Amino acid sequence: MADEEDVGLEELNSEKNVPDLAEHDDGIMRTGAELEPVFDVPVKVQAVLGKSVLEVNNLLKLAPGAVIELDRKVGEAIDIYVNNRLVARGEVVLVEDHLGVTMTEIIKIDGG
Repeated sequence: MADEEDVGLEELNSEKNVPDLAEHDDGIMRTGAELEPVFDVPVKVQAVLGKSVLEVNNLLKLAPGAVIELDRKVGEAIDIYVNNRLVARGEVVLVEDHLGVTMTEIIKIDGG
């Protein structure tokens, strides 16, 4: 969006007092400067509110204002995917007049 400002990871880290070090799986501490080559790598982020299965004939009958029941309850955590991999769960939030997502749980992936 044209009116949004690009915020780099260094700015986010300094604003939220996040340490500039990250421990890797091999136990070695990495600095933000060592990770800089990946800062501009684009990733696909999806916030999945829920899922539903519809037959094509019912899908074609949908009109503006139609309601589709999802497999989640109100207030239940949503799934956050990065490059089609589940990485976190979170909540939908309102940021000014836009919807946003806040992460409440990071999903640890076992490297096996």
